[in-house]
Amino acid sequence: MNLALLTFALFTAFVGIYVFYRLRKEKFESASSYFLGGRTLSAPIVAISMLLTNISTEHLVGMNGSAYKNGFVVMAWEVTSAIALVIGAIYFIPRYLKMGLTTIPQYLELRFDKTTHTIVNLLLIFSFVVTVLPVVLYTGALNIETLFDISVKFNITRMESIRYLIFIIGILGSIYAIFGGLKAVAYSDAIYGIGLFIGGLMVPAFALMDIGHNNILNGLSQVYHSAPEKFNSIGKEDSILPFSTLFTGLMINQIYFWCMNQVIVQRALGAANLKEAQKGFLLMGVFKILMPIIIVLPGVIGFYYFKERFYGVQDTVYPELVKKVLPISLVGFFAAVVMGTVLSALNGILNSAATLFSMGVYKRQINPAAGDKRLVYIGRGASVVLAVFAMCVAPLVAKAPQGLYQLLQQLNGIFFIPIASILLGGFFIKSISAAGAKVAVFTGLIFYLLTSFVLKVHLHFIHVWGIEFVLNILVMLGVSAVYKNKNYYTPKYTGEVEITPWKYAKPVAVFLIIATILVFYLLS
Repeated sequence: MNLALLTFALFTAFVGIYVFYRLRKEKFESASSYFLGGRTLSAPIVAISMLLTNISTEHLVGMNGSAYKNGFVVMAWEVTSAIALVIGAIYFIPRYLKMGLTTIPQYLELRFDKTTHTIVNLLLIFSFVVTVLPVVLYTGALNIETLFDISVKFNITRMESIRYLIFIIGILGSIYAIFGGLKAVAYSDAIYGIGLFIGGLMVPAFALMDIGHNNILNGLSQVYHSAPEKFNSIGKEDSILPFSTLFTGLMINQIYFWCMNQVIVQRALGAANLKEAQKGFLLMGVFKILMPIIIVLPGVIGFYYFKERFYGVQDTVYPELVKKVLPISLVGFFAAVVMGTVLSALNGILNSAATLFSMGVYKRQINPAAGDKRLVYIGRGASVVLAVFAMCVAPLVAKAPQGLYQLLQQLNGIFFIPIASILLGGFFIKSISAAGAKVAVFTGLIFYLLTSFVLKVHLHFIHVWGIEFVLNILVMLGVSAVYKNKNYYTPKYTGEVEITPWKYAKPVAVFLIIATILVFYLLS
């Protein structure tokens, strides 16, 4: 295991040195250079950075843990993302770049008013530090603890080890975001993204070769015949993810996450032009269709090895599988990649939260005259505060009965569906007013909290998302009928980004939609 630790340390240090070297002359004198990487990102960097911000240990650990228990039904979270990315590339990204946006909530000020902009900024920042970041930090710490048995080495309890690791990971991840801005995030993502694909594919490959006696296809056949029900992607109504949810709240959540979520879309906003942004989005769509090989299949393989042994602690299955099938030297490399996904998600979220606070709250409400250097300073300070808060909250997510990934999605619904409602309403329904948008945000929040955590309605939470979305639209229409819309905003081209579309965008989009349908058909 000392060899694994050495490999882990060397790879992690290599990435840090590489990022430092690439940014050694960067001064970050403008807000654009710090928050958007100077709008210079290429399509591969956009896609890989999006991937690494999205795929962290809550996926590697949480989704594989859920697949171990529930099978391929959970792949819908990944594969349907391709359709949302198509919608983003064809409809939303061209409009964002045309308006020259730095943050997505900026659109809400243009479409509604400054107060709506500020409310959504604050809700997003709050959601990052109480839902996403704590789960990322906890699962990262859990994975490192399981792989290296830190608690045994230092003679402390497992929970104490996880707490210490949360703070170590939090500090390391914060350094990238605070001192390097979006460019540091993107450069580190490029290295860790390659490592994720190599390391992520190694786990099922080594496992299937072990099971099939050096024949991967034979190994896959044995895993399938041992539990064929695990390979069915069409979830029944009593499953953890019913297939019917694809037609209620799931696609609304996917459209929000991939087309409106600041953490994700900020990479496209930093693209050199519309062509690079569209190519990055559509390349990400290809990645998402392939991702079940890395974050679903290993969980099902884990069931082949361990049967129901870890049903009570499903989120430990993936690191246990890694230890079982990978050579010791590769365990260290893979642990470094896992650490990289945690750092990437952490610093990506912190960078976006800092952008929202500096540009959306501080400059709009506190100090409108603030210059670029002041905004960068404020962004760094906000990152420190938010990181410390998230590190303190992270240990509280230790006990999640349905698994960490399911917990994260349930918590996300508190904030994402109300915000998605007013963004979609703003884009597609001209009559919706600022008053209607503000009322709908709080109506949606209260409705979801009551139905999911107080009254505990016996309906899948994704169906609740769908109902909440329809309720929010009706509320906006009702309020807007009384308090009329007076701001009929039409997006105007600011000239900040070149917006000639990629000529192959639509053909690739059609391919991704067909591929998504085909994957569900083959695994039905």
